[in-house]
Amino acid sequence: MVTTRIVEVRRQVLKQNDTVARELRQAFAEAGVTVISLVSSPGAGKTRFLEETLTRLRPSHAVAALVGDLATDHDAQRLSRSGAPVRQIVTGTVCHLEAAMIRDALRGWDWQELDFLFIENVGNLVCPASFDLGESQRAVLFSVTEGEDKPLKYPTIFNTADVAIITKIDLVGAAEFDRLAARQAVHRVRPGMTILEISAKTGEGMEQWLEYLVDHHERRAEGKT
Repeated sequence: MVTTRIVEVRRQVLKQNDTVARELRQAFAEAGVTVISLVSSPGAGKTRFLEETLTRLRPSHAVAALVGDLATDHDAQRLSRSGAPVRQIVTGTVCHLEAAMIRDALRGWDWQELDFLFIENVGNLVCPASFDLGESQRAVLFSVTEGEDKPLKYPTIFNTADVAIITKIDLVGAAEFDRLAARQAVHRVRPGMTILEISAKTGEGMEQWLEYLVDHHERRAEGKT
């Protein structure tokens, strides 16, 4: 009986989350805001990657970020260096962001004027997989220092993502990372998935990432996605 009750509660939570997520997605679409959520395990370089993304996009696009963390605002402070507006969402003991958290964080903010809103989820490849945030694109990141088999260990998050980003590609030699094996692992889980290899430190691959973002944004504006 206890197990049955837990399952029912979880279903209700996910149902409520999906309702809010649908409302957010519609509001974002009507405002012409492209929302990108980023998920990864801790240490994948997600914050450094997002800081570089905001810095490079800001001269030509209106950008902002919401950052989820269990306790501190360190990531929000780092991202603020980009010059883009940043808001922190402290989740406490919750290991993921939920749609209601996004809705609440946007209150009193002129987000309708944005081109891109980035959501940096809590460092976790398990919990975030089940929670829709109303985003139009979900990017899953894993670094060369984590190994090639990350997609095989966490298939659900890769199945719910739109693009896989291999980070810290400048360390590929030192980490003895097999790029082909990593790509094969991604495509075993999600055939045909877009894969980008990026180093936020050296800038390698960043232009391809920005082109991916801008193309998606423009296609959405034209009603092609």
